[in-house]
Amino acid sequence: MRRLKELREARGLSQMDLAKAVDVSQQAVAKWEVGEAFPRAEKLPQLTRALGCTIDDLFRDDENAGARA
Repeated sequence: MRRLKELREARGLSQMDLAKAVDVSQQAVAKWEVGEAFPRAEKLPQLTRALGCTIDDLFRDDENAGARA
């Protein structure tokens, strides 16, 4: 979830704001952002709604952000 922090900050959300939107702890969001953990699959739709992005956007790395196959 390399882009999670970038997407969160672009929406003006704190880690706590995102945590509340997805119904997880702030510590969970922090771990997602540094790659120590990943959200459960059922949280992905909530994440995309909160961040205004697609699931693909969450997993796309910066190098391939503009490239689509």
